[in-house]
Amino acid sequence: MQPALPSGMQRNSAQRMLAAALEAEVTDFLGRHREVVDGEGKRLVVRNGYLPERDVLTGAGPVEVKQPRVRDRRGAEDPFAVTFTSSILPRYLRRTKNMDELIPWLYLRGISTGQFQPALEALLGSEARGLSASTITRLTATWSEEYDAWRRRDLSDKEYVYLWVDGIYFNIRLEDERQCVLVVLGATKDGRKELVGLIDGVRESKESWREFLVDLRSRGLKKGIKLAVGDGALGFWAALREVFPQTREQRCWVHKTANILNKLPKSVQPKAKEDLHEIWMAEKKENAETAFDRFVAKYSAKYPEATKCLEKDREELLTFYDFPAEHWRHLRTTNPIESTFATVRLRHRRTKGSGSRRACLAMVFKLTKIAESGWRTLNGAQHLLSLLAGYKYVDGILDERNAA
Repeated sequence: MQPALPSGMQRNSAQRMLAAALEAEVTDFLGRHREVVDGEGKRLVVRNGYLPERDVLTGAGPVEVKQPRVRDRRGAEDPFAVTFTSSILPRYLRRTKNMDELIPWLYLRGISTGQFQPALEALLGSEARGLSASTITRLTATWSEEYDAWRRRDLSDKEYVYLWVDGIYFNIRLEDERQCVLVVLGATKDGRKELVGLIDGVRESKESWREFLVDLRSRGLKKGIKLAVGDGALGFWAALREVFPQTREQRCWVHKTANILNKLPKSVQPKAKEDLHEIWMAEKKENAETAFDRFVAKYSAKYPEATKCLEKDREELLTFYDFPAEHWRHLRTTNPIESTFATVRLRHRRTKGSGSRRACLAMVFKLTKIAESGWRTLNGAQHLLSLLAGYKYVDGILDERNAA
């Protein structure tokens, strides 16, 4: 065991570690938005100095932390504008995380097992003493056991109203082919978001998704799923129609917008993006249909591939109008999955991937379950019970006369 550092050195170590992790987190965030540019090719998501310095209590005592700030030049009124929120140092955090969270958190950022003990001691103080590299290795090995138990859990007491689905790709050091992890998040009837399922799939094929959904159903997931949200390219939709045929479909507008813009010249993209906004930001479905027709008429002659990409999912892009207006911001994109897995991807880039598919699954599971505790409840959660009771919504407003 390494000797404890003097308190002053511990505080300096904790301060350096937090600063380095925050810088890495911001760099990754900017990298993920590097292709977001204006008409002149200038980046719209950029660094913007630092937030005011504040004290965070660590195991070595309070340390001063200066957090980088990010600016989206599009402005808060733009529905596609992004906001950087640190998962390492949330806005109101005044004390570093506990050991259960810090071990995978440090692992995520590329800290080797031999460095864990001094790193944890700097952040947690005496709580971390006695941890060795072999102890950390044994602790990380339990992630696989936890995942196996969770993967087999009974779901008969669960009732999810909404599902968000996606396929997330990771590099595996010992294999040539990238690993596709299939992910399902759900919203419970009281509005909480939970990780429902996570498995190793074969790309995003219908067969993999069908096997996944059948397994969820066999463990008791049978009730109440009103809507699923995902990218239109997934084999998920064909599988969903076979396994849960009553569940309605909503395509992700972020994915769809990106796919359409990729089929347009860069000079046309800013205006086309505004025209797409007019569709899914319309107050009523009728107005969205009008904006939809206007987009097709405007671009179909010169850019038929772009309008075909939009038209093929017309009905599924506008399904959200039949659900509570308070939920629209949650239902138009797969952001709950995208934001959670941003940090997981950071770990893989820094370590050149996990050594095996099983290790990747275990790590993704552990980090996602930790993130789950911080997921916010859906706006207007009270409407979920109305949906389950069979009430209909028209343009986001409850129609009490038409209970199913």
